[in-house]
Amino acid sequence: MGYDVPEGVDIRGRYDPEFSKILTRNALQFVTDLQREFRNHIKYAMECRREAKMRYNNGGLPGFDPATKYIREGEWVCAPVPQAVADRRVEITGPVERKMVINALNSGAKVFMADFEDALSPSWENLMKGHVNLRDAVSRTITFHDQARNKVYKLNDETTKLFVRLRGWHLPEAHIFIDGEPATGCLVDFGLYFFHNYANFRKAQGQGFGPFFYLPKMEHSREARIWNNVFERAEKWAGIEEGSIRATVLIETLPAVFQMNEILYELRDHSVGLNCGRWDFIFSYVKTFQGHPDRLLPDRVQVGMAQHFMRSYSDLLIHTCHKRGVHAMGGMAAQIPIRDDPAANQAALELIRKDKLREVKAGHDGTWAAHPGLIPACMDVFTNNMVNAPNQIHSMKRQDASELIEEDLLQSPRGVRTMEGLRLNTRVGIQYLAAWLTGAGSVPLYNLMEDAATAEISRVQNWQWLKYEVELNGDGFGVKVNLDIFGRVVEEEMARIEREVGKQKFKKGMYKEACKLFTRQCTTPVLDDFLTLDAYNNIVMYHPIESSRL
Repeated sequence: MGYDVPEGVDIRGRYDPEFSKILTRNALQFVTDLQREFRNHIKYAMECRREAKMRYNNGGLPGFDPATKYIREGEWVCAPVPQAVADRRVEITGPVERKMVINALNSGAKVFMADFEDALSPSWENLMKGHVNLRDAVSRTITFHDQARNKVYKLNDETTKLFVRLRGWHLPEAHIFIDGEPATGCLVDFGLYFFHNYANFRKAQGQGFGPFFYLPKMEHSREARIWNNVFERAEKWAGIEEGSIRATVLIETLPAVFQMNEILYELRDHSVGLNCGRWDFIFSYVKTFQGHPDRLLPDRVQVGMAQHFMRSYSDLLIHTCHKRGVHAMGGMAAQIPIRDDPAANQAALELIRKDKLREVKAGHDGTWAAHPGLIPACMDVFTNNMVNAPNQIHSMKRQDASELIEEDLLQSPRGVRTMEGLRLNTRVGIQYLAAWLTGAGSVPLYNLMEDAATAEISRVQNWQWLKYEVELNGDGFGVKVNLDIFGRVVEEEMARIEREVGKQKFKKGMYKEACKLFTRQCTTPVLDDFLTLDAYNNIVMYHPIESSRL
């Protein structure tokens, strides 16, 4: 048995009869056509990223592009927001796992962002099962039998709107080769989902529009232009109106914050706004300034929205989106309910309410939650402060943010560095990576729902502190971070992880492999762009004997 594939396509993942209903010859032909049309544009965009990285490493700073000033100062607006997604007060996010998909669509949030990216470990099984799950969700046939609880899950009559977050441009899909090279991960995600679901989605969910997407990790408007061309190509193939597909772009890299107008301009017929991907934004700040010893971060727990560069980024995003007539989405509430400690749970909810109140009063049109238990608190804050309106696009222009300059968006964060910060980075990074290697991309750790962004912050901050042998100036002992100190921290934190998870789970898990990989990433002379890109080879599993027939 094997997959029926077009010429030039080789599927190296495991054959499964259910997967073959996703990987049909026609669906693969659609993906292949996208790959062949856009792969050189993608390669050029990735080369431009590398050139920008070299500039930053040689002392350069990101900033507004003088060549596109006419776009920033022009009076254009994006296409009107479809009524189906006018109200996005609370969005829940999570991986494309079957039970998660059902619970999220039933959660009472306004949107569920089903994630093929940072909340998913992109194994062949996870990706293909994810496509099966989304197909069944869009067709409303999805059910899940939890045998441990003897409970059957199914969709309510009323469900949230479905957005799908695709992988970033940089990630390959190594289980599918097209013309002798790995396919681009996000084109596989988009192509398979769109091919199988666009017709049902537009009837059941989109009120004539859709499908709806989230686009991550963008650094420049040229990358948005590729997506716009992909959308136009798909709409033409399907015979649907131009502008049917809509997408929200995550502004989660430092270079992209200077390109927000340009990104919206490129996607102006397909945009439904921008989102503050604040955890990845912190990761990108460190990565962008890896060659700048004068821009060291304090402990990551101190890098919140009160920091000037973070607040400036959020304010400018709101102003930009509302000027262009689209949503300005807020950031993630990563807390999860603390069921065994009511006092701690109440304190966590109070922090969430405070954060969401800041967002809605700043002008955001909605926010993210990582757990269904947080939705009522987040919804109450936005509903009580938005005066019977589905959004604040036309009521909160934030003209004051138009005065923000480059230095506001680049200002070094204030705070101190501590041994506990180094320990927490190490402990969280290793535990997340151990879970990721065993197939979990969304991991509860210390009452927070962590995804790849947190592990990335942990990794690059450790790398930065080691590279510049920074002083842990918050402890009062004058300790400087070096390889000896870090080696002891890793050893001690591994012992702590074993105590916390238990000897049996520690032995069965991939903690030692994760430790080796995380340690290498933190101590490498040249910082890798993405932890998951380096770790990806550990989860690629080829099945050449039962691979596709050519």
